[in-house]
Amino acid sequence: MGEFCSTDSVSVDMETIYLGGKEYHVQTGCGPVSVIVYGDKDKPALVTYPDLALNQMSCFQGLFFFPEAASLLLHNFCIYHISPPGHELGAAALCPDKPVPSTEDLADQVLEVLNFFGLGAVMCMGVTAGAYILTQFALKYKERVVGLILVSPLCKGPSWTEWLYNKVLSNLLYFYGICGLVKECLLKRYFSKEVRGSAELPESDIVQACRRLLDERQSINVLRFLETMNGRPDISEGLKKLRCRTLIFVGDESSFHAEALHMISKLDKRCSALVEVQACGSMVTEEQPHAMLIPLEFFLMGYGFYRPSQLSGSPRSPLSPSCISPELLSPESMGLKLKPIKTRISLQS
Repeated sequence: MGEFCSTDSVSVDMETIYLGGKEYHVQTGCGPVSVIVYGDKDKPALVTYPDLALNQMSCFQGLFFFPEAASLLLHNFCIYHISPPGHELGAAALCPDKPVPSTEDLADQVLEVLNFFGLGAVMCMGVTAGAYILTQFALKYKERVVGLILVSPLCKGPSWTEWLYNKVLSNLLYFYGICGLVKECLLKRYFSKEVRGSAELPESDIVQACRRLLDERQSINVLRFLETMNGRPDISEGLKKLRCRTLIFVGDESSFHAEALHMISKLDKRCSALVEVQACGSMVTEEQPHAMLIPLEFFLMGYGFYRPSQLSGSPRSPLSPSCISPELLSPESMGLKLKPIKTRISLQS
């Protein structure tokens, strides 16, 4: 959806395509943005934001289609999937002459989406670039965020190595579009080596599906978001001021693993936790969504959210709300519940 669209906010019913969801095109100060809404709008809001070149179909489908996680999230929340500008399904090419928005512009765009839907304070879930945008949003608009669920997040500015790599990727996008080499670079960003396959092993179904979805992206739209992220400022020092609880997931094979460790070191230890998922890349939501279930249950039960009682007999979740401490997490329970997932808990004893 390009900047040439109408200036009026419109709602387009896309239930057939989005399996019960509805797409809204929301006009904002830096152009229109697509939001897919799932669930009962009377429920608390969970806002998601995907990584570079992805949308809700390619970044969050694995998590929201995982039955136990779906029952936990859809039972408690109305889901608002925000796509980066021009990343929604069927998006037209954005105008290349328009200024590239800053990360702060995109954070302000999230605020405009919340205001459009009349939302107050929300829960946020973001992956890598999306995690950065939502963290910056939480820093700027603290009263609008009750919690952050971040997957392989960024908080520092790009290193010289990353900046140069992104410039090369930008040139490839500009001259060749979403070519084979660009797709390989992006898949390496998202997934571990194991699921990407090799000469001996075929790539997994999730990688094949992601590869097909990348074919649908407009290269100029991906290029603009990449340039936005390549100009991001370092927000590390502001993280101590975050008031909301924060749960971070990162695969131990993610190229952003060191970033996640840096971020958890900057957050208030009393209200943050890091879960490292073994044999996983950056996009834990797609590669190992089952590894997110128990940490999410502990995290959300601290807010009084839990899975429907009829599903509480699951061997993965023998918990009930009455036995959950109001604290975010406890090292003992995390250690017991998450094997064989490796965890780092940043809580005061």
